[in-house]
Amino acid sequence: MDQTAALFGKTALITGVSRRKGIGFAVARRLAELGADVFIQHFSPHDAGQPWGADDLAEVRSGIVSAQREGSAFGDLSLDLADPDAVDAVVTAARALTGRLDILICNHARSGSDGSVFDMTPELLDGHWEVNTRSTLLLTRAFAEQFSAHSASAPLRPGERSAPPGPVDEFATGRVIWMTSGQVHGSMRGEVAYATSKAALAGVTPTVASELLPWGIVLNTVNPGPVDTGYLDPETTDRPLEEIERAVRETPFGRFGRPTDPARLIGWLATDEGRWVVGQVLTSDGGFAL
Repeated sequence: MDQTAALFGKTALITGVSRRKGIGFAVARRLAELGADVFIQHFSPHDAGQPWGADDLAEVRSGIVSAQREGSAFGDLSLDLADPDAVDAVVTAARALTGRLDILICNHARSGSDGSVFDMTPELLDGHWEVNTRSTLLLTRAFAEQFSAHSASAPLRPGERSAPPGPVDEFATGRVIWMTSGQVHGSMRGEVAYATSKAALAGVTPTVASELLPWGIVLNTVNPGPVDTGYLDPETTDRPLEEIERAVRETPFGRFGRPTDPARLIGWLATDEGRWVVGQVLTSDGGFAL
């Protein structure tokens, strides 16, 4: 297969694509370059409340469309994934773009409004859980129901396995990629709610992957490491940078990650070339954790 068109005929939904400096934008462009039809979800009010601010959505859209191959489809929708009804709305809209949905990239995240364990309140914890964890699991369910009959089946009991319809290698066409953070590689002081919500996704990855695989859906989770999406720029950072900058200078690459760095890995995982990697939490950090 021509790897420059490895996703031709595939439709991808990428969430959290609202800024040209973001990982979601880089992922959307990478999948577009690989031939995919692309649908994005964004929610600019979240960015507007952060130090780095919101971006021009018209420029975000045109930046993705410009990377697409001739004849590829593009669509987008603005909604808040903290709203339980938003999940079905975005999946329905994404499927309507071409009549199918093959790839789900859960890139969205709530940032800010966090603190230490001494600052935690039910509202803080629930806010991060609703966006980062609950919506990711529900998006995955809505995506997976295209491939299986589980929407009408009885819940599985603990330890019970679903019966696959046949050898997975013949129909492993679905791809789901979640995003976690570096909470397993070191402390994330002052980000307890965020780290907790992301740790839950990393921890449940093998379980959900094992439930999806019999239905031809390959799930992996990516930790992109410290990627400068604006929050590591001195002018717009939301944290003291001295310690991080010192650590980065000691890494082999000597720099923060760029959004295109994890985007290349995610693009590869979405193709047939990455189908043998299943249920993994993959770190793409240029050696930062070392």
